[in-house]
Amino acid sequence: MQITSRFTIAIHSIILIEYNKDMKVTSKFIAGSTNVNPVIVRGVLSQLKEAGIINSRQGASGITLARGLNEITFYDIYKAVDSVKGEGLFHFHEDPNMQCPVGRNIHFALDNRLAGVQTTMENELRRIKLSDVVNDVKNKIETENL
Repeated sequence: MQITSRFTIAIHSIILIEYNKDMKVTSKFIAGSTNVNPVIVRGVLSQLKEAGIINSRQGASGITLARGLNEITFYDIYKAVDSVKGEGLFHFHEDPNMQCPVGRNIHFALDNRLAGVQTTMENELRRIKLSDVVNDVKNKIETENL
């Protein structure tokens, strides 16, 4: 189980877009900051655009936010970049041995608990707004420059 790096690349990208909102931000610029291949960055940006989180037009004004930072949560990004695919956060081994008493009952014992863990995590992601994270980054940058 692991959320893909697209999640943190997306957050990094949004913060970079906001921090540099007075200049033209491109996927190449974002790739330079994330140290990630521009093709991967463009894929993440495409997913964010599809989710209505960013705006971008080739050759025009660069990439901008489509919504306010207070309106974007970690959950929005998590869903936009399809962090855990359709099977959910926990991928269960699909064919336990029904002849084994544990194998026969493992889904009964785990399914609801694992679903609860995922729900709890997703609710926490809904609570975290990008505005808070951007403020943390800006404050840290300001203290570095003192």
